[in-house]
Amino acid sequence: MKQKHILLTTLNARYAHSAIGLRYLYANMQELQMDTIIQEFTINDQVQDIAERLLAQKPQIIGLGVYIWNVQQCAELVATLKKVSPSTVIILGGPEVSYSPMRINFDAADYIIQGEGDLAFYQLVKAIQSDLPPTERLIKAPLPAIEAIVMPYDFYTDEDVANRYIYVEASRGCPFQCEFCLSSLDEKVRNFDVNQFLNALDTLWQRGVRNYKFIDRTFNLNIKFATRLLDFFLSKDEDYFVHFEVIPDHFPEALRQRMSQFRPASLQLEIGIQTLNLEVAKNIHRNLKMDKIEQNIAFLEHETSAHMHLDLIVGLPGETLQSFGLGLNKLVNMSKAEIQIGILKKLAGTTLDRHDEMYGMVYSDVPPYDILRNDVLSFEDIQNMKRFARFWNLYYNSGNFKQSIVQLWSDGGVFENFFAFSLWVYAKSNSTWKISLERLALYLFEYRVQVQDASKEDVAAVLLADIMKLEGRKVPNFLKPFAQGLDVHRKIAKGQNKRQQRHL
Repeated sequence: MKQKHILLTTLNARYAHSAIGLRYLYANMQELQMDTIIQEFTINDQVQDIAERLLAQKPQIIGLGVYIWNVQQCAELVATLKKVSPSTVIILGGPEVSYSPMRINFDAADYIIQGEGDLAFYQLVKAIQSDLPPTERLIKAPLPAIEAIVMPYDFYTDEDVANRYIYVEASRGCPFQCEFCLSSLDEKVRNFDVNQFLNALDTLWQRGVRNYKFIDRTFNLNIKFATRLLDFFLSKDEDYFVHFEVIPDHFPEALRQRMSQFRPASLQLEIGIQTLNLEVAKNIHRNLKMDKIEQNIAFLEHETSAHMHLDLIVGLPGETLQSFGLGLNKLVNMSKAEIQIGILKKLAGTTLDRHDEMYGMVYSDVPPYDILRNDVLSFEDIQNMKRFARFWNLYYNSGNFKQSIVQLWSDGGVFENFFAFSLWVYAKSNSTWKISLERLALYLFEYRVQVQDASKEDVAAVLLADIMKLEGRKVPNFLKPFAQGLDVHRKIAKGQNKRQQRHL
């Protein structure tokens, strides 16, 4: 491989992810593109190995994308690179270096671009390579005109198409002011040219892309744009998977008609609820239109095959465990969708810190900057809820225990019963990670029988139906006595997304 003088790199959370930001930079390098290369790694790679591979190119300039999931490894990487090769110019960009306070030390970096760097990176590189490099280390990138940005989709490789998620965006920005979110800092929503974007999608389709993850913060804000995108996918006869983030209170008839046409396991919607406590929502500038939210979730639940992720956050200012529990109970009664439970994070640049004194908000100083305690939630409460969220994902959201898990709360509240179960499971496992499917099933079986006094035969029958709905699975050893004479080997329909299939 010919050596390149400009390297664009980042550490993805996992191999299956792809960095759309690097591809934007590459697409907009103009005449310098021939001297530029993208090299991606993951947070599980050894930092010194990454440094070795980067420096093997003998680069003049390295551009590094810094995010909340890789910021600590990036800091170590920058320090290593500068110790080994001090003359290599290192430019940082991304959300974790775009706002103050910057809580990780990046003093070793030569330049930091704050804001959208699509055009600013090229301009900085040009300046560095001239006789008049910038004297300012911190560069505030002006907001680029959306029509001036070259789209990045031609620069997904064949390997990306075959093995990675393909991220796309039809727009940038968010009109809302939710205080916990960096998107609240955006000045306005800007849409890419719809015809150019659809042409890019069609090119990706012709190359074999069947999984599309839209990173737009508010896909269903511009209805004319959204309907054209939905029509693009509805015109396809093959299986595919498309993911959108949507606001919960804006589903006019044009969207409803189209969303009702998507086949099962083809459409996924991430819907930001965050809290159902109207007072808490108002306090953090989150506008909740409960009547609209209830109507739209009911529509999506009963009149479409869309797979939904409904988001809730633990630790918002003023939100008690009881209040959170009421919200979870209500959501479970509204929908059988996945409910993603997150822990509040204090991101640099947001205005969330204005609540610190009044609500006693205390956060970790290391990524992901999650809340440790506040005036209504103790450190122990937060720790318990972190484990609650993890076990909720393993049992409820995974789809592996679709029928079994709801039996936990057949005679009471969802939150109350699952909270007690999560405490019991953690006491048994002393871990929330690397727990096999069989062990998870055994814990649920034992809890239902020993704690809730349920019939062994009844619990086993439902567990077998859940676990054996996927082709190729073996009957867990502890369930074999209950499986005799039963036809437990089943198949489910093929599709683009296994997790969605488990929910069908």
